[in-house]
Amino acid sequence: MESFDYSMWALFERATITVKAVMIMLVAASIWCWAVIIDKWIQFKKARREADRFDRAFWSGEPLDELYEDIGPDPTGQSQKIFAAGMLEWRRSHRSDGGLIAGAQARIDRAMDVAIARQSEKLQKGLPILATVGSTAPFVGLFGTVWGIMNAFIEIAEQQNTNLAVVAPGIAEALLATGLGLLAAIPAVIFYNKLSADSDRIVNGYEAFADEFATILSRQLDS
Repeated sequence: MESFDYSMWALFERATITVKAVMIMLVAASIWCWAVIIDKWIQFKKARREADRFDRAFWSGEPLDELYEDIGPDPTGQSQKIFAAGMLEWRRSHRSDGGLIAGAQARIDRAMDVAIARQSEKLQKGLPILATVGSTAPFVGLFGTVWGIMNAFIEIAEQQNTNLAVVAPGIAEALLATGLGLLAAIPAVIFYNKLSADSDRIVNGYEAFADEFATILSRQLDS
């Protein structure tokens, strides 16, 4: 009785060109997803650390003008960029005689909203890849399975032999595509939900800071 090698590499080698292409596509998608996951994990960790550090500096009692001079008009941190956008607009809203141009509060709020939107876009970048792979990979794997089973049945018909030893290799090769599809999709869906929630929490923190900062500036405007 002929023995077959059922290792993943052997199943891949025996698969048809179409099924091989599907498998390669799914493996590449899985690697891409893990690259995005690791990158976003590092990015979010840095964003949270920077936000905590800047929050301590902001509420330390240091005058806002001095804090702005320390970080400059184009800082690297996300929270710093939001603060710098508000302070820059605050300074631009002063006339040469020291008075304020009308509508300063609205312009300051809009400047910080734009800065928050830019930071949110950076945080969300790459997450649609996880959503796409998570939703499509199982179907791509299923396509490879259907194609592989179809060819397995064609081979059975040509050999006119329904022995399990004849049927099993082709079925195993086909099912490997579905397994790879699930292997790519499950982590993508899990981490998409996790990272999306983390991104929302970080952005909510930016928005809360912007509201607090706007309130401080509003009190100065009123006085």
